[in-house]
Parts: sequence; C-alpha cells; structure tokens
Amino acid sequence: MGVELVALHWIYLLFIMLIIGFMVARKDTSLVCIAGIFLLAAVATHSLSAAVSGVFNSFIYAITELLPPILVISIIVSMSKVLSATGINDVMVSPFVRLIRTPAWAYWTIGILMMVISWFFWPSPAVALMGAVLLPAAVRVGLPALGAAMAMNLFGHGIALSGDFIIQGAPKLTADAAGLPVGDVIAASVPLVFVMGAVTTVTAFYLLRRDMKQGRLAVGDAEIAAATDSALEKTEGLLAETAKKWLALLIPVLFALDVIAMFYLRLQGGEATALVGGTAIFILILISVLAHRQESFAEVTNYLIEGFQFGFKVFGPIIPIAAFFYLGDAGFVKIIGDYLPQASQGIVNDLGVALAHAVPMNNEIGAVTLTIVGAITGLDGSGFSGISLAGSVAHLFALAIGGGAATLTALGQIAAIWVGGGTLVPWALIPAAAICGVDPFELARRNLIPVAVGLAVTTVVAMFLI
Repeated sequence: MGVELVALHWIYLLFIMLIIGFMVARKDTSLVCIAGIFLLAAVATHSLSAAVSGVFNSFIYAITELLPPILVISIIVSMSKVLSATGINDVMVSPFVRLIRTPAWAYWTIGILMMVISWFFWPSPAVALMGAVLLPAAVRVGLPALGAAMAMNLFGHGIALSGDFIIQGAPKLTADAAGLPVGDVIAASVPLVFVMGAVTTVTAFYLLRRDMKQGRLAVGDAEIAAATDSALEKTEGLLAETAKKWLALLIPVLFALDVIAMFYLRLQGGEATALVGGTAIFILILISVLAHRQESFAEVTNYLIEGFQFGFKVFGPIIPIAAFFYLGDAGFVKIIGDYLPQASQGIVNDLGVALAHAVPMNNEIGAVTLTIVGAITGLDGSGFSGISLAGSVAHLFALAIGGGAATLTALGQIAAIWVGGGTLVPWALIPAAAICGVDPFELARRNLIPVAVGLAVTTVVAMFLI
C-alpha cells in the first residue's frame, strides 16, 4: 500500500537534489539548507513568523544533537595543544623513530602510528605531531616527503576518521540522520573501514615504490633540509625530561583503560564519548598544573579556548546542513510541529516507502548509490558537512530494499570522509601538505587512484553485507 506524499515531501526531495548539485559545483550549501528549512516551515505552518522561528529552532535542535561530538573534539584538541607546548608529544612518538630504517618501514610506521593517534586525538592534531617528529627521520632514510604526506592522509584522515571508533563524531552524525543507534553503524562500518583501508594503503604503497624505483619520485636536498629544520624546532622548557617521560607513558595507559572500560561496561555512543572527553579534561588539567604551576588557572582556560575555536570552526558549516536533514525524521515534529499527514512516519520514511513501490531496488543499486552520494557530499572539502545526507539517503534506500540500513549508512560515511576528509579534495589536504612541505594538488593526485580503487572494492564488499 502506498503512502500519501504531500508538498512537504517534494520540497524536501527538491532541496536534497539542490544540495547535491551545489556540492558537485563546489559551492557552500548553508544558504540552500536554510532556504529549505524556511520553505518547509512556511508551507507547513502557513505563517511567516513561524517559518522564521523555525530556522532558528532548527539550529538549536541541531546544536543540541551535535554538542557531544563538538565538545569532545574541542577538548581533545585542547589537550593536544598542551602536549605540543610541553614537548610530551615528542617523547610519546620518539621510540618509533628507531623503527624508521627504510622507506617502507617509514611509510608503514608513520601510517599506523598516525591511525592510532588519530583514533584518540583526531587527525588534525596528529598531523602536526607526526610531521614534527617522524618526518625528518623518514626523509633521511629515503622516503619522499610526498610519501610521508600520503601515509598521514590515508591512515589518519582516511582509515581513522572514516571509522571514528573512539570519539564517534562521524557515526553519531550518520546514525542520527539514518535513525539508527550509533553502535549499529560502528559495528557495520568495521569490515568496510578495514577493507577500504587495506586496499587503499597497499595500492598507494605499491605505486609509491614503483615510482621511486623508476626515478619519478626521489628525496631531494631541499626536502632533507626542510625536514631537519622542522626537527630542530624546540618547545619551551616547561617540564623536566623525566616528567615528560612519565606523562608520555601515563597518557596512553589512561586511554587504553578507557577502551577496556568501554568493552567491559559496554559503553557506546554518548557514554563512550563522555569517558574519553572526561579523561582528556583531566589530562589537560594535570599537565597544565605541572607545567605552568601558578599560571595554570589561566593556561587551562587558554587551552580550552583554542580547542573550542577549532571545534566550532570545523562544525560551524555542519550545523545548518544537519538542521535541514534532521527535518527528514523526528526533528520535523520537534522543530516545526505536527503538520505531516496522519499516517506519516517522517518525510524520509515516507519517501522510502514510495520509492519501494515505484522503483525496483536491490543491494547492488543501493551500495553504488550510497558510495556516489557519499563521495559527492565530500566534495566540499569537509568530509563531515554532508554525511547527514548520506545517512538520510541510506535510511531511504534501506526502506526500499528492505534492510541493510547500518551497512548503507556506514558505506556513505566512509565514501564522504575519504573524499572530503583530507585525502582527495586539495583544500582539505593543506594541513598535511604544509607540514610535509609538498604541493596539496600533487598530493591529491597521488591519492586519487588508491582511493578510487579502495572505494570500488569496498562498495562490492558492501553489496554482500547488506
């Protein structure tokens, strides 16, 4: 039996197409999303004041829903600032410098360490850490700076960020948009994240080695000099070397205890995020007190301000987009009111049911479509701004297919973040490119084939998992 589609459904669908079109054209979508919210509210309520209020209320709703990931990411960045200022980050990774004896060891050591650190600290702080400490050692043993940048991108902004198993900012966004528990999306993403990661990093390494052997890519004197200069930069003497060593040991132990607690206490979603965030706060306070002593009261505040500036800069463009996509589900009634048809299960649910009756759908079409939608949403260079769209489309397709919502959601999330989170879009590559002293456009070109191959293989795997 079909479902009644009214003007609100068609307006929502129209704006989804407009948002995708603007993303393809590399235009910002905030204005389009705000216009969509206003029009939906105006058509539903027939009131100009209610429509204007609806835009503001949708922002409040979106911020409320997004506050946990914004907060924890801001706090972790704050913690990373104090680790950098005190030099503890250098001590934490210094043992791994001994492993860097060949270009191959350099590539995999930088990559795997970047992935692990990014799970806990997010990739942006991890890039600075890797670049300052491991880049000089990698260049000295013959790995081009471009190869080091590729390892940082593919393992950090690719594998770690697309899964985001610990902080859970990405799966929170997609799970909310798809109407699923965060744990379901994380569980479904595990095989896809590691298939994508393995295929992409191995392909990149093969192409890198091939070009190095053929002389197309080599380490130059300028690279060695730049890397050496980076290594010579010193932090302030805020802590004694012994204190740095003990704290460098304590920090990973505390986070390891968090992970153990998550498994034993079965903490997921907001509870897991709160545990990681609380641990980061106490680490920030402890190091600040030890390093700054009497000035620690002011310094803790300064570090938190820096973290919150980063967090809201990253999530600022996401809020209007998320506000629009929350209207596709339960957010509509909470933001605008009960104006949908009586039998409606939400705009996206209704569209999914209608699609199931109108178009024959299957696993293959669903998987390919989610990969394409995810990749398109990543074209804005954020990786996060469009994953709510991927979650909504996954929900819609799962209803049409009759299952596989978590797998489709995870697939769209992975495609969006690999394309836009810092592996393909040049303006999202700037941090890693700047740290390594390479051209971001050349870095994007080197990443293109490995990421494309990885997405193709991952999409095929997803077809069997739906």
